[in-house]
Amino acid sequence: MRVRDVQSLLAGAFLMPTSDIPEGEEAPVQPDPADQPRPAPTPASSEPPVPFDRQRQDPPPLTENDPIPSPTPPPPDPSPLVPRSMAAPSRDGELRRTFPAFGPRPADEAGFAESWWGNAWVSALEEGALDAKRLARGRSYAQEGHVDAITVTPGLVLAYVRGSRPRPYRVQVRLRTLDDADWARFLDAVAERPGHIAALLDKEMPQSLAECGVPLLPGPGDLDPRCSCPDRGHPCKHAAALCYQAARLLDADPFVLLLLRGRGERQLLDALSRLSAARAARAAQEQRPAPLAGVRATEALDPERRLPPLPAPLPLPPHPEQPPAYPAAPGGPDPFALDQLATDAAARAHALLGTGRDPVAELTLWQDAVRLAAARPGSGLTAGTRALYSSLASATDRTPADLARAVAAWRQGGLEGLAVLEEPWDPPAGRFDRARPLLLAADLPAFRPWHNRLTHPRGHVQLRLGRDGLWYPYESEPGHDDWWPRGTPDLDPVGALTGLDPAGALADLAFPPPQA
Repeated sequence: MRVRDVQSLLAGAFLMPTSDIPEGEEAPVQPDPADQPRPAPTPASSEPPVPFDRQRQDPPPLTENDPIPSPTPPPPDPSPLVPRSMAAPSRDGELRRTFPAFGPRPADEAGFAESWWGNAWVSALEEGALDAKRLARGRSYAQEGHVDAITVTPGLVLAYVRGSRPRPYRVQVRLRTLDDADWARFLDAVAERPGHIAALLDKEMPQSLAECGVPLLPGPGDLDPRCSCPDRGHPCKHAAALCYQAARLLDADPFVLLLLRGRGERQLLDALSRLSAARAARAAQEQRPAPLAGVRATEALDPERRLPPLPAPLPLPPHPEQPPAYPAAPGGPDPFALDQLATDAAARAHALLGTGRDPVAELTLWQDAVRLAAARPGSGLTAGTRALYSSLASATDRTPADLARAVAAWRQGGLEGLAVLEEPWDPPAGRFDRARPLLLAADLPAFRPWHNRLTHPRGHVQLRLGRDGLWYPYESEPGHDDWWPRGTPDLDPVGALTGLDPAGALADLAFPPPQA
């Protein structure tokens, strides 16, 4: 009998009185027996509410060794039994979230919501209301903390609201959920810009998402409030209080609005992850280069296969391009030397494209070294030039002086000028034999012949006939056999000598004046 009395007492402790429920109204939902009584409202705080199940602490379960409570009934309570909370956090899941009650807040604050989407919710409430006085009273209820714990499920916001009577009223606000087509458009809009996902995770609602063609935010008349009170206002003050507090929930977490529209946070994030991965895969596939057209090996090696004609060559550029500059670095290659080599390679490639032959391919190592040294800009032996000459001379077993003389010959006549410097030869009769009478006719003394060379009697001017038929002028200190290329080659021996001193003409080379 004692156990039966305890069970009867516990079962009746959670029943709600029904004597004052108007006819036709929905009876209040009995609270979950596992829930503990809601603590008294705390002062207003700027921190967002936390899920109700983080605050609840269940008492330890009873065991068979615990004493059975006394069956003596408790003293009568003069106040009626009222439900302290509708929260059932143990039933929360992906599509159900319970939030603890908000504490009172100062009445002098300007706006009830802080975010633009929270204010849009409040605007939908106020623009669809039929009585401003009921709205004002509901706002006061919300500010005074009359709204109990709030439960949010797809399409429904549910809570108890304490009014003028001891028993609180059961209030719910309905909102239409989105269909699959709307959610597909919403997910496409979010995945199109990665910043949208980051904003939602940061508890922000980008305004562009509200303009993507999906009705996320409610408009006037979209909120459908219902209350167990006898007031038939639209909305009544209790429903208005719940709507105002719901705006604060949306402020703290925009995923509450998405849950109201039908999708939970984890479900949305998983769908966005899959959609983003699919978009990335498609983008990578579209950026992949098209497969190159090929020929099977059996066809390529078929002796009877006719090859298609080669495509026409590209037009030759007017000149070789300037190579990029190489930055200097400690211990690195000489940037000027690299620039010279790159420029030389570009010039050779340009000549090969234009003529079909490489003018440098047939040169010897010495000739190529002379060519590279001659291509060095400037005429003075600067520090960089001396280093280049020393390196090239060492590579060819020559001295820097030999290289400098060869560079002068190369600059005078190219490869033929270098041959004139280094290779004496015996020219056939004709042009070489006619040169001496031409020099005598120009009042010059008789030059001494040797192989292909004609030397002034005083030994400071020399003409050398090249295999190309040109006369190459040379100079040396009198009495020294140290000949250096000077001036410009010419078909006329007199013209070649004139190029040595255009201002003085042949005055210094003519016969000396007779002595008195």
